[in-house]
Amino acid sequence: MKSSLALAALLVTTPATAQQADLVIWGGPIYTGVEPDSVEAVVVIGGRIAFVGGKVGAQAIKGSKTEVIDLKGAALFPGFTDAHAHLRGIGERELSLNLEGSKSAAEATTRVKAYMAQRKPVGPVFGRGWIETGWPEGRFLNRDDLDPIAPDQPVILTRADGHALTANSAALKAAGITEATPAPDGGAILKDINGRLTGVLVDNAMGLARKLRTAPTEADRRAAFEEAFKVEAAYGWTGIHAMSVDWADVGLLEAMDAEGKAPLRVYNAVDGEQAGPLFTAGPRASNSGRITTRAIKLYEDGALGSRGAALFAPYSDAPDTTGLVRSPPETMRVAMARAKAAGIQVATHAIGDRGNANVLDLYAEQGASNLRWRIEHSQIVRPADIPRFATLGVTASMQPSHAIGDLHFAPARLGEARLAGAYAWKDMLKAGVRVVGGSDAPVERGDPLIEFYAAVARKDLSGFSGPDWHPDQKLSRAEALKLFTSEAAWARFAENELGTIEVGKIADLSAFSVDLMTAPEGDIPKGRAVLTVVGGTVVYRAP
Repeated sequence: MKSSLALAALLVTTPATAQQADLVIWGGPIYTGVEPDSVEAVVVIGGRIAFVGGKVGAQAIKGSKTEVIDLKGAALFPGFTDAHAHLRGIGERELSLNLEGSKSAAEATTRVKAYMAQRKPVGPVFGRGWIETGWPEGRFLNRDDLDPIAPDQPVILTRADGHALTANSAALKAAGITEATPAPDGGAILKDINGRLTGVLVDNAMGLARKLRTAPTEADRRAAFEEAFKVEAAYGWTGIHAMSVDWADVGLLEAMDAEGKAPLRVYNAVDGEQAGPLFTAGPRASNSGRITTRAIKLYEDGALGSRGAALFAPYSDAPDTTGLVRSPPETMRVAMARAKAAGIQVATHAIGDRGNANVLDLYAEQGASNLRWRIEHSQIVRPADIPRFATLGVTASMQPSHAIGDLHFAPARLGEARLAGAYAWKDMLKAGVRVVGGSDAPVERGDPLIEFYAAVARKDLSGFSGPDWHPDQKLSRAEALKLFTSEAAWARFAENELGTIEVGKIADLSAFSVDLMTAPEGDIPKGRAVLTVVGGTVVYRAP
């Protein structure tokens, strides 16, 4: 690192005699994330930033073989990183039955019927993406929706949040699930008022039906990753913190990187149940450093939409439940202790106020201060618990777009009082908490412009925000930018290499057609990525 900084300093002070630039970018506003926060040009040599400043200085380094990119008014930023996404799931969404955007149970059913007629799949059919909030039916998708179109073929459709699924009668029968089947700890098997199965399985109960799915082959997984890389690069992401990664996928991603087929930077959090080899050997990285594996992902509770998030008080719209605790505390303690001993970061899913409090308690037991351990989502938190994040040194890994979709049902789930600690990005920052931003794709669409917009507007894409949705939690443009750049770098222990446009740092850069720092907030999600640069290499350029 020191040698790179020395080289870069030489290039800045004596450009006429230094090595010629590999890449020069200018022609639009360039936001560095540090002072000065806006410059005219960036120069890249050997994959690192060699000059940041005026166009005249960059011109002096430009040579006959230098690639020059004119932004034509687009805005350039430090590389945007999605600090919480499910990389393989993003690719699988693009390659399989996708119910995202269905506006009713009837439309979702029609899309399943059309998929089956077109593809004529053999064996169980799997899909994902339905979410009932806003549906005129006012309920979950259930087996009675699916049975008429697939009376004999198993169909299993996962809710958008990944914390519930609907199985038709054929799937329930094939999986051996009946009204007498006990729900596993941390899961629920939903029934109607007559005690009949609805087909909806929540959290840990989903495994009862998912066992019907044949494990994807390496070729399947590779295809999903290749598709995911295309999608993410075209969105402008330069890196992803990949959550709940299968251990076998770690080696596959490293192999793809060796083959030059991993264009983006990936920071893996391995599924806690598969983390034994990581605990034994410690953190690892591919030869290029592009694929890093240094974290595990644990689960404390479920999701708010499927009423699996663990709350202290009952759900306002379902007073018979307070949600689910998916992992016993003794199981969490063992995993956390092993991670701490091996130098592995812990990232724990917690959405409800009880879930977040439980994880904070467990982290405190482990003495997690200064370990950069994270709580993924941190969605519903008691206001009194917010300062504990800072005291314990816990990072709040939050996804702003959840506040877009959830604003249409969270008030009903939580009631007005609990909204005070819901999606409380600003209060977290005021308390001194490190907050990092992601998308949770494929749960959400995964577009960084939607995430940025949600953070600064706290409205849905139509401009609507509920009367109790706490506009005081909106972030400034500068605060929102940090969530996806410098804070994302810090959260993966890479703040000295990534996250800002500074001389000596790796040249990960994202450019968008809309200036995120000055455009009217309603224009932000209407923009698009125009350039994605990773390690000085252009991995996406808009047509």
